[in-house]
Amino acid sequence: MFLLAEISPIVRRLRIPLGRDQFMLLLAAINLVVLGVDTYLAHDIDGDVRGFEWIPIIFGPIAGILLLIAGLVALRKRMLANTLASLVALACFFIAFFGSYFHLYRGLLPLAPAGQTVTALLLIYSPPLFSPATFGLVGILIFSAAWQEEPLGSGVLQLPAARQLEMPYPKTQAYFFMTGLFILATVVSSVMDHARTNFENPWLWLPTFIGMFAVVACVAMGAFSTPKRADLLTYLATMILMILVGLLGAYFHLERDLTNQGAFLSERFLRGAPMLAPLLFANMGLLGIIILLDPAPSLKG
Repeated sequence: MFLLAEISPIVRRLRIPLGRDQFMLLLAAINLVVLGVDTYLAHDIDGDVRGFEWIPIIFGPIAGILLLIAGLVALRKRMLANTLASLVALACFFIAFFGSYFHLYRGLLPLAPAGQTVTALLLIYSPPLFSPATFGLVGILIFSAAWQEEPLGSGVLQLPAARQLEMPYPKTQAYFFMTGLFILATVVSSVMDHARTNFENPWLWLPTFIGMFAVVACVAMGAFSTPKRADLLTYLATMILMILVGLLGAYFHLERDLTNQGAFLSERFLRGAPMLAPLLFANMGLLGIIILLDPAPSLKG
C-alpha cells in the first residue's frame, strides 16, 4: 500500500524511479559511511585510535560502498545483490556485538565489591553502550530491505533457490515496528548522554518526549492493518518533528562547541557535545517517512 498517497493522492503523479526497499538500502549505505566517520571522531578523543578501534572506522565506508555496488548489481541479478547485501548485514551484526561487548567491558569494575561492579553511574560515564549497537540496527534494516516481498503485503519473502520465508507481519507493518525499536534505542542513548549534565538545560527533555511519542506512533501504525488518513497524518507530523528535533539538537551542540567569540576549535569539536548524535533523530524521522513510500517499484533480475 502506497501510504503517502493515502495522505495526498497527488503524490501518485510523481514518477519515483526507486521503490521503498531501494530507498531503505540507500539510507543504510549513507548511515554506514557516517557511522565510520562518527566512530573515528569518538575514538580519536585522546588523539590515538588503537588496534581494533580501526575495524568499525574502516568497515563503515567499505560496507556503504558495497551496498551501493549491490544496488547496481540488482539491475541485472537481484538474488546476487540480495546475497551481497545480506553479507554486509551479517558483518554489521558482528561489529555491533563485539563493539557493545568492548564498550560494556570498559564500563565495568571487575575487582570492585559485590554490587559495585556495574552501576548506573558507571554506564552513564563509560563509552556509550548503544553506539556500536547502531551497526546492528543498520544490519537489521539491510536484511529486511534486501529480500523482496511477493506478493506485496503478504509477509512472504523470496529467498534464493526458490525458497520462501513467511514472516509474522507484512513488510510495511514490520518496518513500523522496527522503526519504533530503533527510535527507542535512540532515545535511551540520548537520555544516557544527557544524564551526564543532569538535564540542567530544559531543552534536553524535548528529544526525550518527542522520541517516546514517536515510538508510540510507530508501534500504533504497525498494529493497524489499514490505518486511517488521520492516523497517517499524525504519524507523518511526528516523523517531521523528529527531523526538526535532530536539526535543532545539532544546532545546539554546534553552538555549545564554539568559543565565546564564535570561533571553531577542533579540540572542542572532538571532546564537546557530539555534532552527529542529534542527527540520529533526523535520521530516524527520515526512515519513518520512507516507510510511507510506494513499495511496488522494484528492481528486476
